[in-house]
Amino acid sequence: MSCNSCSTGKDGQPRGCKNNGTCGTDSCNKLTVFNWLSNMSLPSNQKPFDCVEVRFKNSRKHFYRNTENLSLSIGDIVATEASPGHDVGIVTLTGELVRVQMKKKKVALDSEDVRKIYRKASQKDIDVWSKSRDREEEIKKRSRELAIALGLQMKISDVEFQGDASKATFYYTAEERVDFRQLIKDMAKAFSIRIEMRQIGFRQEAARLGGIGSCGRELCCSTWLTDFRSVNTAAARYQQLSLNPQKLAGQCGKLKCCLNFELDAYLEALQQFPKSDVKLYTEKGTAVCQKTDIFKGHIWYAYEGEWMNWHKLTTDQANEIIELNKKKEKVISLEEYALELIEEDTKTDFENVVGQDSLTRFDKKPTRNRKKRGAQNKKKRRNNNGNKATVNARGNAKKSNDQNAKKSNNPRAKSSTNSTNVKSSNKNNNRRKKPNKNANSK
Repeated sequence: MSCNSCSTGKDGQPRGCKNNGTCGTDSCNKLTVFNWLSNMSLPSNQKPFDCVEVRFKNSRKHFYRNTENLSLSIGDIVATEASPGHDVGIVTLTGELVRVQMKKKKVALDSEDVRKIYRKASQKDIDVWSKSRDREEEIKKRSRELAIALGLQMKISDVEFQGDASKATFYYTAEERVDFRQLIKDMAKAFSIRIEMRQIGFRQEAARLGGIGSCGRELCCSTWLTDFRSVNTAAARYQQLSLNPQKLAGQCGKLKCCLNFELDAYLEALQQFPKSDVKLYTEKGTAVCQKTDIFKGHIWYAYEGEWMNWHKLTTDQANEIIELNKKKEKVISLEEYALELIEEDTKTDFENVVGQDSLTRFDKKPTRNRKKRGAQNKKKRRNNNGNKATVNARGNAKKSNDQNAKKSNNPRAKSSTNSTNVKSSNKNNNRRKKPNKNANSK
């Protein structure tokens, strides 16, 4: 549920309240509870529940008793009891749902943890509270520098000021016990406030800081998950996941909490499968389990000595062979059962409905036909040679014409040419005058 200031704008884009975790209606914060009884009135002669839920920085929430009978609603800023001084928080839940939440979190009504509300926060209280929150990032950076200077093996992940700015709580993570007595003295001298060190786990650190998981959504621990159950590598083995720590670990560095979400469904499905250490005895040889597919219900077996040849069976076929082996009966071979299993074609032909081109159109390299290219190159060469020949012939013709023109201008050249022409004509005439021998003989 989102508040009115977080709804979408005119363009359809989310506007956002830009309160950075201090939303007035507490509808877009961490671990919120929707008050579905807000529009319902109480029966007659029944007093409203006198406890309210107050949220502080990040996901820290506590229950407080309204001893002053203040008219409180969701989003009111109140000053609550603290030791020492007072703290400032935002009311997140009122009414009968607070009783349900206290019962869920096992908080008794007469417990010492349930403190009282002093008053609604004044403007002065809000100003001091906002100024102290603005100092948190600077103080966190300085405290890390002091811890590194002392050589302490710890990581200060978050700093939270009390509402009256008299005390600051430093949340840190460490794998071993840390002696931070000197660090507290240095920080108290540098910041002039009371110091409280609180060690948290790696999962609690991720829940406080928040972030985006590998699934693309916000972390479960920072949005709705409150109890952190232990996660083992057995959960990954049952789900047949590769034991890769980079993929199985979350932002906290531990195994992902979501490995437990579907574990029960996998365990229920695995009850129909035979155990992986059970061997199948046939006349051809003994077969050992190599792989199982929980979704399709298939098992792959291989004969001892023929590890490269796998035979796919269904769970019913494998259980049938195991039952026969218990009766000391052997099957001829696994090939008979494998042939009965008809593989379904799971490939789907996608049609280009939208009219777009193939997504792999840039992956295919254009095939180059070298023969066609070679023929084209030869044609080009022939054309070039033919053009050269014509150019040469034209050049020779021009040269001969120029030489003839020069000879025509020269008178000696004209007489010589005339004489040659006369000689050639006489020779032709002599050839014509020669008698035909065949004709005279006739």
